[in-house]
Amino acid sequence: MRQRVLIVEDEPGLVMTITDRLENEGYSVESAGDGDIGLERASQEPFAAVILDIMLPGKNGFDVCRDLRKRGVLTPILMLTARGQVVDKIVGLKLGADDYLTKPFEMLELLARLEALLRRSPLLEPKTEAYQFGSIHVDFRKAEVSRDGQLLELSAREFQLLKYFIRHRGATLTRDELLNEVWGYNSMPTTRTVDVHVSWLRQKIELNPSHPQYILTVHRQGYKFIG
Repeated sequence: MRQRVLIVEDEPGLVMTITDRLENEGYSVESAGDGDIGLERASQEPFAAVILDIMLPGKNGFDVCRDLRKRGVLTPILMLTARGQVVDKIVGLKLGADDYLTKPFEMLELLARLEALLRRSPLLEPKTEAYQFGSIHVDFRKAEVSRDGQLLELSAREFQLLKYFIRHRGATLTRDELLNEVWGYNSMPTTRTVDVHVSWLRQKIELNPSHPQYILTVHRQGYKFIG
């Protein structure tokens, strides 16, 4: 699957230039023309990275970056701006940006910085063999999940669902997306299937499944993992 990149930028010409180059490099690219739309899309959809301009209609890039991190979205953010002052870079980085690029820039530099961010991204397929949240330990290589050293009995589908949640932690995932990505486009389950498996998974990993702290329900949208 091609990695999805969101460009939040109000200059159509620059959006087109970046989109063409990234698509030629194999990325799937989408865009938002103002900060409010960019914030909602980056909060609710899984992207491998966000390229975020600072000077935007609606919310500026600083506000978008800050609000994304407050919502628990960990997607790597590369900020773009025409400003060159050191203080702007410091502000952006302190608000949660991962890197900073000043306009005008060479497209090769943008590609190099984007690739570097993606190599470090926690949202990619885990290159480490394990992941820990709370008292839960996930061993990706062995496909095992344990709590305080005691193995939990997860089905293969439950493990794949948990793995997908971990890869996209902080993002709101719709039921349709989970069906497509965990069950596959060619299978024929219903959205109720997702709800049932999430319920089963909560029973196994949550200390209080009726009041989950890791897999949260997002009203009328889907689920969000914040472990």
